[in-house]
This record gives sequence, structure tokens and C-alpha cells, in this order.
Amino acid sequence: TDSTPEYLIKAEQVLNEESNRVKEYLNTGTEPKLLKVVEEEVLEKVESALLEKEGSGCKVLLANDKSEDLQRMFKLFARLEDGLRPMAEIVQQFISSMGHEVLNQRQARLDAGEKDKNDDPTFVKALLALHEKYLGVIRTDFDGHSVFQKALKDAFVDFVNKNVGNYTNAEFMSTFCDRVLKSGGEKLNEAEVEDNLEKVVQLFSYLTEKDRFAEIYRTHLAKRLLNQRSTSTDAEKVMIAKLKMQCGTQFTAKLEGMLNDLAVGSDQKSEFDSKMREENLKIDFGVQVLTGGFWPTYLYPEVAVPPDMNRCLETFKDWHTKRHQQRKLKWVFSQGNATVKAVYGKKTYDLQVTTLQAIALNALNNGKTMTYTELKETLNLEDPILQPLMHSLSCGKYKVVSKSPSNKKILTTDKFVANSKFSCNMRKIRIPVAIVEASHNSKRVDEDRGASIEASIVRIMKARKTLKHQQLQAEVLSQLAFFKPNPRAIKKRIESLIEREYLERSEDDTNVYNYLA
Repeated sequence: TDSTPEYLIKAEQVLNEESNRVKEYLNTGTEPKLLKVVEEEVLEKVESALLEKEGSGCKVLLANDKSEDLQRMFKLFARLEDGLRPMAEIVQQFISSMGHEVLNQRQARLDAGEKDKNDDPTFVKALLALHEKYLGVIRTDFDGHSVFQKALKDAFVDFVNKNVGNYTNAEFMSTFCDRVLKSGGEKLNEAEVEDNLEKVVQLFSYLTEKDRFAEIYRTHLAKRLLNQRSTSTDAEKVMIAKLKMQCGTQFTAKLEGMLNDLAVGSDQKSEFDSKMREENLKIDFGVQVLTGGFWPTYLYPEVAVPPDMNRCLETFKDWHTKRHQQRKLKWVFSQGNATVKAVYGKKTYDLQVTTLQAIALNALNNGKTMTYTELKETLNLEDPILQPLMHSLSCGKYKVVSKSPSNKKILTTDKFVANSKFSCNMRKIRIPVAIVEASHNSKRVDEDRGASIEASIVRIMKARKTLKHQQLQAEVLSQLAFFKPNPRAIKKRIESLIEREYLERSEDDTNVYNYLA
């Protein structure tokens, strides 16, 4: 028996021959009817057998990249009414199985002992390559037909929303964008950066947790911007524009606000710098003013700052208050950075540290020895902040501070002093500190989701006045674009609105809700 490709070549010949016979001998008006009979006999009656044929069916052709055979298959079955749907179902199953294979490969790496972390470029690149390949197949071999585009979408929605390990795929995608957009990440030129971002946004469109991606992406963007680690403002704007096109203005308003804050800040910087020169202060000092609602929620440690730094803070506060009397300033020392000039023996170093690390180093200046408890009192910092801070200075790669006893744990009984034996070949040294905050505020995402569900329920009920529970639930699910809540979460929000007298249950049927104006 013929393989599927061989049979389809013969079927194509038969149809062409029939068409030529009509042109040469018969009335052309009979062609559609005659061809329909041939199509029915040669294609329709054996379609499922051809598509599923072992060793040469549709799946085998996809697996072996048989582009010409797939194009012929598409062209022939497109002649039948509803002939493409069975083929699209097989394409969907095949792409879905390939996607699950990528998930299984990640699971296998974890099972083999690889550390699970929120950065897995290998995994994201495998998903991007898979999407690019089969998007190409659908455009080239299946003429971009809508039924195959839907098959691709349904397949990717199926596996892109299945998480492997402790981190979500939304987090992997955002972290991959961070690698592409920050200096020292992926080594790419301008065109490659845009190409990668376009591919990630295509993959992102299949996520059901778009709001979680947005929150994680905002945290990464904030770090890039505040630490001057972004490779290009233009690339940042390009990515935000792509997300905006995909999800609308509401989705990107905060991201655009963050970039705008920095643009406004650079204008104010030169004005404040001239004010600083007048004051003749010892420290080269700059401030970035952020609009609270746009940026992630940060820790606000009430650290005791040294006198010289305090003078700078007061100078800026006075200058800023005169220009913006309605604004309230709140110092976010946890996000600041500093360059500390450090002299060890005859060598001078520029230590690139966070503001809190700089304040801790200042407390140990001039060979001063302090216990952990004394540092805690002097700096007015809580353990969750002070412990990783002192760990970074005394236990990390660059031990600029000595601690006794000398081990990797920070205890309340430890003593600290500047490390007189410290030496390094580099003049500029960046001392990283362990992240005190999570990569995103999961609680905030859940709170925002609750508010979105409630707003959607109220909108629907205001328009419809009375609805059954199932209808209301279906309409809420269709309205929410950035995440898909489970029915239990919707029911919980309905109960909350009933308690607060936005809705009431019908007296005749408890499964029906009425809107209360």
C-alpha cells in the first residue's frame, strides 16, 4: 500500500486529470460536481486513515519537517468541507506533545540535581525555538490558515501554563527579558535584542497569568533602572510598546510611569547639582525621585545616617519642598547605591556598594571594632536587613570586613573590624548583597486580582440587574484578560460583595443574584 505522501501525489494527479478532461471534452459547468465526487471518493472517505497512517501520517510528516508533503496535504484537504479540522487537531496534539517534551527536559535536569532558580534561559530559549518553528510551519505550509493558528495557540496555552519546579513560567519569561535588556546579560546586538523581545511577547500572549508577569517584570525593570544596568532606554521603550499593543494601556501604565520618572529626574539633576556646589558638601550626592504608585513596594528602613550624608539629605529635602510643596518625601535607602573610597595599607579601592553597605562601612571607619549588637544599635537596623548586609561585607568574595569568629554565619555575638589584610588586583570592586526582597510581591498580585474580580462582577450586575451564578461566573471569566481566576475565587468575591450589600441573593432562588443600586 502507498504511504500517505505517495497516495496524495496520486490523488493530486487524479484531480488534475479530471479537471483537464472536463476542459477538453465536457461542459465546464459540470467541473465542480465531477470534482466533488472525485474528492469524496479519493480524499473524504479515507481522510482519517491517511492522516493517522502509521509511519507516514500527519504527525510523522511534522516530526520529519516534510514541508512539501504537508503543503500538498493542506491544499488537498482544504478542498473538502471541514476537511482541515481533523488535520488541525493532529497538528495541535503534535505541538502540545513537543511542548510537554520541553517541560520534561527541564524536569529531568532538576531530577539530575540541577539547582532550581528563577533564571533558566535554556528552558525559555527551547520554548521560543519551538514557537518560532511551528509558527513558521503554519505560515509556510498551511498558508497561515486561521484553524491552524488556533491549533498553535491552544497547544501553547496548554503547556506554557504548566509550571515545572518552584518557579512559574511567567517568572522565567520576565527573567529572560531581564537578561536581554540588562548590561552584562545576553550578549546581543540591537536587532537581536528586538527579535528576542518580539518572540518573548508572542510566548507571553499564551500566559493566563499576565498580571503576575507584569508584577515580576516591573520589579526587574526597577532594578535595571535604579542600578543603571539597562543597556538602552530605547530597547526598554520598545518592549513596553510591544506589551502595550498586546494588553492595552492599563497594563503598561506603571512601566511607562517609571521611565517617565527617570526622564524628569535627569532634568532636575543638573539643577540640584548646582545647588550642591553652592553648599560645598563633601559628598558627591544625587537623588532619584520616584512616584510611589508606579514602582514596586520597597522596604523603608529608618537607618541612622552619618552626619555628612544627613546634611545632603536635608539640603535636598529643603530644595525639593520649595518646588513641590504638596509632595511627601520618603527615603528608600534599600535601593540606593554608593562608591566608597577605601584605603587598605598603601592601596586605594573604589568599592561599589549599596547605600546601606556604605553606612555600615562608615560605622567601622578608622579601624573601629564593633559587635553585631553595637552595629544594630548604631545603625538602627533590624536583623533581616543587617544580617545579609554584614554577610556581604565579611563572608562574600571580597572580605573588606573581618569578623570573628571567622565563619559563614552571622551571629549576634560576632565582632567586626575593617580587614587590614584585604588586597585585590582590581581597583573598582562591586560587592553584591543578598536580596532582602522577593522577586515580586505575590500578595499584592492576589490583592489586585481580588479587586479586578469584584470590579468585573459589579460592572456586569449593574448592566444585567439579575443573573444566575453560572452566567455571572462565565461573564466574569470572559471579561478578565490578564488572569483566569478559579471558580472558587469568584464565589468568594461574590460572597464579599453580598456582605457589603452590593448584591443580594434572590428570595425565590439562592442561585440567582440581584444588583443593589
